[in-house]
Order: sequence, then structure tokens, then C-alpha cells
Amino acid sequence: MPPLVSFTGGKGGTGKSFIATNIAYLLGLERRHLLADLDVEAPNDHILLGVKELGEKEPVPIFFPRIDYSKCTLCGACAKVCDTGAIIMSKNRPPIVMPRLCSGCKACLYACVYDAIKPGARIIGFMHTTPVTIGESAFTLITGVLHQGEEHTAPLVHGVKSRALRRAREDSVPLLVDTGAGTGNSISIAIQYSDLVVAVTEPTPLGLHDLRAILEITRGLGMRTWVVLNRAGIGDSDPHRRLAREYGVEHYHEVPYAKEAVEAYVKGVPVVAYAPNSRVAEKIRELYDLMRPIIAG
Repeated sequence: MPPLVSFTGGKGGTGKSFIATNIAYLLGLERRHLLADLDVEAPNDHILLGVKELGEKEPVPIFFPRIDYSKCTLCGACAKVCDTGAIIMSKNRPPIVMPRLCSGCKACLYACVYDAIKPGARIIGFMHTTPVTIGESAFTLITGVLHQGEEHTAPLVHGVKSRALRRAREDSVPLLVDTGAGTGNSISIAIQYSDLVVAVTEPTPLGLHDLRAILEITRGLGMRTWVVLNRAGIGDSDPHRRLAREYGVEHYHEVPYAKEAVEAYVKGVPVVAYAPNSRVAEKIRELYDLMRPIIAG
């Protein structure tokens, strides 16, 4: 299996996409690879990379129950096992499926002993495949985009992640994953199978709170984890450093706050390319050099 490194952070706005896209740029100088943006509700890696338009669009379907009413006995088993309330059933009336509430779990399919539920499908979002070239760096960006109003992010994250993994195996290239915010099940799916999880945080109380939540998850999953404190210098970093030691984090790294990072962010260029001699670019290159044995295979 090719190398897999995930960037996450719990709290939104810590700069995980900033770190992920800069590492992707540096790796792209050495070899082809995939960067998967699994923040499916608000993907923005393409913006940070200066991509004006996402590439090839591929629908991502999930299971959807189709009810054969000629076989339905009104037993209600399907409605009882549906934990999202997608199957509605009143007394002596056949079940009705609410598409937006269905997570595609297939519990109803297995619960129906009368073969009245047939496998169907519905589209919950799309996967875009976009070639990225920035100077001498080249790689492929895979972006998951959830349908507006869709209730469930985890199935799309799983679908896009599975396709990205399959392509990484077929092409024998490393896979970088940029997760969404939070600590829900979609994050656990996004970081699954990672050789390294990079938890990106910030020197704020909220950043510290969510860092603990992420470290609880990675420790529970037995995953190798590093901590990157982004925007170091705008607040007290000691609590974050102590927390990293408390959880036995293998490596703790600080990336300073700098105006060059803000300028690069606005221009849609990785800071390591925009201001290669800046202190912030230097610290990101240091991080990449430490990651190289894991990430480059």
C-alpha cells in the first residue's frame, strides 16, 4: 500500500489546508502524488493552490432502498432498524423513504426477510479530479463536493477516500488527505489507514480543546500522530506543547505567524513557492524534511 498521510485538526480555521497544500507542493517537486480534499462541505484546497476551475467530475452514489410493494407485508422491520428516521411508516400503510435522511447504511435491506427491499442508488455528491502544476511541482488534486442540503457527509467522505486509495494503489503514488473540521465519524473515515496523522492546531483555547479531542481519536485508533502548531507566536504555545507530551506525540512542530503566509493565502500560491526565503517557508520545509521518509516512500 502506498504511503498515506492525513492532515486534520478538529477545530476549523487552524490552517490544516494551508499546511497540507504546502506539503503537497513540496512533494510534487520530487514525485507525482495525490492530494485528496475531504472537507466535502467546504473544500478549499483548490483555492489555496490557485486552481480556477475543478477538473473531471464523477458522481458518487450511495445505497438507496427501493421498495417492492407487491412483496411488502407491512411488518415494519425496515422502519424499526432505520436509525436516521429515513423510513416513515404509519399503521397499516406501506413504508415511505425520505431520500435526504437516508445514509445508505443498508440496515433495512438486511432486516427485510420478505425480499421487499431492492438495492437502488442516489447521488450525494461528486468527486473532481484536477491536475495541478505550480512551477516545477506537479500532482493531482481530488476534491469531494457534497450536494447542498445533503444530511450525511460520512458516506461521501468514504466514497471519495475509497476511490483516492484505489487510484493511489494503481498508480503506486503517495496519498495526502486533508480532512474536514470536527471530530465526527467522517474524520475517522478520512484518516483511516494513515501511516501518519498530522494534527494542525493554533495557540488558542479552542485550538487546545479540539487538539485534545483529535489526540483522543488517534490514540484510540493507535495511529502515529504529530502535532503542528500553526500561527505560533500569536498566543501561548506551552499548553499545546504539554498536551502533546501528555499524549506521547512523536513530534511537535511550530510554524510561525507571518505576513508572507497571509499574502500567499490571498494570492492562491503555497507560501513555500511565494516566499521561499521566509521564516514560515523555512519551518514548513523543515516539517517536510522530517516527513520525507514516511511520505515519499
